[in-house]
Amino acid sequence: MAPECLARTEHRKNLTPTLINGLKPAPEGTRYQVMDAQVPGFGVRVTDTGNRTFILRTRYPGSASPSRREIGNCADISLTDAREKARKWRSMVRQGIDPLAVEAAERAAAARKQATTFESVAEDFIREKLPGERKGKDVEREIRRDLMPRWKDRPITSISDLDVLTVIKAKIPDGKVGSRNLLALIKRFFRWLIAQRVYGVTVSPCASLQASALIGETSGPRDRILSEDEIFAYWRAATRMPYPYGAIYQVLMLTALRLSEVADASLPEFDFRNKLWVIPAERMKGKNAGKKQARAHAVPLTAELLAILEILPRFKGGKCLFSTTEGASPVWMGTKPKERLDRRMLRTLRALARKRGDDFRAVELPHFVQHDVRRTVRSQLSRLKVAEEVREAILAHARPGIKRVYDVHDYLDEKREALELWAKRLKDIVTPKPSNVIKLYATA
Repeated sequence: MAPECLARTEHRKNLTPTLINGLKPAPEGTRYQVMDAQVPGFGVRVTDTGNRTFILRTRYPGSASPSRREIGNCADISLTDAREKARKWRSMVRQGIDPLAVEAAERAAAARKQATTFESVAEDFIREKLPGERKGKDVEREIRRDLMPRWKDRPITSISDLDVLTVIKAKIPDGKVGSRNLLALIKRFFRWLIAQRVYGVTVSPCASLQASALIGETSGPRDRILSEDEIFAYWRAATRMPYPYGAIYQVLMLTALRLSEVADASLPEFDFRNKLWVIPAERMKGKNAGKKQARAHAVPLTAELLAILEILPRFKGGKCLFSTTEGASPVWMGTKPKERLDRRMLRTLRALARKRGDDFRAVELPHFVQHDVRRTVRSQLSRLKVAEEVREAILAHARPGIKRVYDVHDYLDEKREALELWAKRLKDIVTPKPSNVIKLYATA
């Protein structure tokens, strides 16, 4: 007798979990079924290996005779859920609907929904739009830090102006500039996905949101520079912070570079033999009418810079100089490193006040941002009588008008001299001065 004939042996019982777990394997080469007494056509099929599967046997749409379909393995679905699914299938069959066709459509809809969650669309944006952009890594970090935790599993079409408003309002306590930048990023993201025409979004949820009304006007141009006591406190704090943060803050003070220009540095940019660091154009700031106008920027490596760079760790297979991922990606300089820097600076400033006999409890550290360090260095260069053209070259500022086109002199020697002069001045500021107080001791 053929095995399939033996497989038709049936028993009808009131199925229970205990009964199902106790079913013995079928004889070798055969299988058997135990049908349920509650739901017609519903049962359990048992193979010779002991595998147990819930089934429903009925005449499905398009079939002239009854056939058997699997509902699910007994190890993966409970008896209660399997019975409910069998009843649902029987109801669909009575309406002339094929349950497998319905489930296939549901799976396809779920797949489409998964493909258009914020996470999946954001990953497309990160992969297709950001590579090669000067601040691409920074933008990716903002998305992963500020947006992904809130919207990760949300269908992209469900994100409304109220959702954007909630995110921006939560960001405002961190600063108006950061809030405006985040709103600009969200607007840019939705403009991009609308232009793709494949994500189902035709109107941006940011269309009616204005930064001035939502966040308020930002203050005018900043003029904050660090005092010499603050420079002293900054340098001491930076030298006591762990890698990679402390080294980054030191390099920023020595070079007046922008934060991303230092934090995203990679080994191929450095020519240690010739004491030169060339930051490629794609990592430098500079645009005009939507067209990139940035130029590569040469930074002479002073002895003080080399002393910092030469002791940094080198990673096998990783080229990023400042990294927490063994060189695979640059470090993310978020708010926490700056907060630690501020706390250390304040402790030093209060210690200086205590040493002078002042009320250290009244000492505060006025707020400053990283760009203020850049302004501080420029101010110090002015005090050192460094020519304006050289100061501007050190800061990688674009030359105005026709000078930008025809004056290609990069002031490399002058920049080296100016940075060495500033390094000497910085050393004078941060080196503790010997006390002028002379202790007198009585002689016998």
